[in-house]
Amino acid sequence: MSGINLFGSDKVIKTVSEAIHGCDDGELYVEDSISESFIFDDNVLKSTTYNEHKGFGLRGVKDDLIGYSHSSQFSIDALKEAANTIAAVKSGHSSVDIVDPKRTNNKLYSDKNPLNVKDFTSKINLLENINSYARDFDKRVRQVSVNLSGSWQKINILKPSGQELSDIRPLVRLNVSITLEGKNKKETGSVGFGGRYSYDDFFIEENWKEEVKKAVLQADVMLNAVPAPAGEQIVVLGPGWPGILLHEAIGHGLEGDFNRKKISVFTELMNSSVANEEVTVFDDGTISDRRGSFTIDDEGTPSQKTTLIEKGKLVSYMQDRQNARLMNTRSTGNGRRQSYAHQPMPRMSNTIMANGKHDPLEIIKSTKKGIFAKTFGGGQVDITNGKFVFSASEAYLIENGKICQPIKGATLIGSGFEVLKKVEYVGNDLKMDPGIGTCGKNGQGVPVGVGQPTLKINGLTVGGTSSN
Repeated sequence: MSGINLFGSDKVIKTVSEAIHGCDDGELYVEDSISESFIFDDNVLKSTTYNEHKGFGLRGVKDDLIGYSHSSQFSIDALKEAANTIAAVKSGHSSVDIVDPKRTNNKLYSDKNPLNVKDFTSKINLLENINSYARDFDKRVRQVSVNLSGSWQKINILKPSGQELSDIRPLVRLNVSITLEGKNKKETGSVGFGGRYSYDDFFIEENWKEEVKKAVLQADVMLNAVPAPAGEQIVVLGPGWPGILLHEAIGHGLEGDFNRKKISVFTELMNSSVANEEVTVFDDGTISDRRGSFTIDDEGTPSQKTTLIEKGKLVSYMQDRQNARLMNTRSTGNGRRQSYAHQPMPRMSNTIMANGKHDPLEIIKSTKKGIFAKTFGGGQVDITNGKFVFSASEAYLIENGKICQPIKGATLIGSGFEVLKKVEYVGNDLKMDPGIGTCGKNGQGVPVGVGQPTLKINGLTVGGTSSN
């Protein structure tokens, strides 16, 4: 980055200190990141992209007001211009004392640049090998799409006191989508995995072959699926990726800004019972190599494990520095931003429901009639009331305590707040998602993780297409 060596210099520290003087909080955030993506589709390499993303963001915070300016050019002149822009929020300190984040010696992932681990030709060969193997694996395969992507982000944060904090974040992902044709119809299976590590795992043959097999199996299951029944149903959620429902329908409602503004269904319910006593939910940004983890958040606060719901009781929200200050509490290390061009806000990291005490097989056996949702596709949620609509991309009927016929077209409709009350059993088979999640909020996307054990929910509206 032009002028990157200026970071931490006396001139920069002086400019930042003067710019934020009179504010309650603020920082200089400098980012230098690179990313690449390869898409192999329909037997050809469809696209390759490589991007460099460099710049800074200067923020001043006063009460609930934020002054923010960013630029792709890092120089003293650009910094001074940004300082003039944020000056409008300043009118003297509030009565709340703000301290700098504590430093951390924990390192949750390697500093290695994943983009340099393999050369261009090796990456293309990998995609070609996956494509060929998939087409040879099952003669019903009609389409194969493979996406390999990686990024390497370096951030530096300067507080007005002169405190400097930094992090280097690798991130990789491999996705495989396979379409089968049979019985005069086509169905697609989509899988993937990734995290904060290098490309090495993707080049292990048994790993990518396993992904191909899972995608083919998912598509094969859907070829034999019958229309989903509609109406009120007992729903059993599988472990792992179905935690996306927890993330969307419950997690967002536990972010500090929504509760400070009193627009969340969980507003003013602190220390109240909001779920079955078997339910404990936490957000944990400290899990090594996970997609949603980070050593420090984008305000410089070390990541941490925050219990949100403990044995059914709401005990904490996820906070950034501004909302924590305004709510008279501490940051939980959840201040995140998409890039230097975006302001930080409370965001989830890895949001997880803790293990319960029930064997997942016993949970299925306890269900005379219902639906088992193994994998989810897209969904929508209204933060103000927690109402959601999610589509199940792989689901099955449960009859007489056994998983039976696969179904398609099932959508789960309900309220996250009500679902918490309807959780009857929590399994002991906690599983994390495969490392492919991205969360959107206010136009910003950040990598996240989810996890949960098998759950039994007593009563959830299912939208289906069955005439029976």
